Amino acid sequence: MEERAERLAQYIVENRTTVRAAAQKFGISKSTVHKDISERLPQFNRALYLQVKEVLDVNKAQRHIRGGIATRKKYRGT
Repeated sequence: MEERAERLAQYIVENRTTVRAAAQKFGISKSTVHKDISERLPQFNRALYLQVKEVLDVNKAQRHIRGGIATRKKYRGT
């Protein structure tokens, strides 16, 4: 589990991706990614956790914008 958490964290930091995208890439659920990143990773690699947290905080701040764009595309048929 530690190895998976570390691979997930590195993927998120390198690609500046979302939890959803990481879950899809690794074939696991979003809740598993979240648990690995938020609970397991800080126990053995605090520095990497802080890098991932920074990326996820940016994603969280932009979440409402991405949702609006998706809604616009849905109703415009694009």
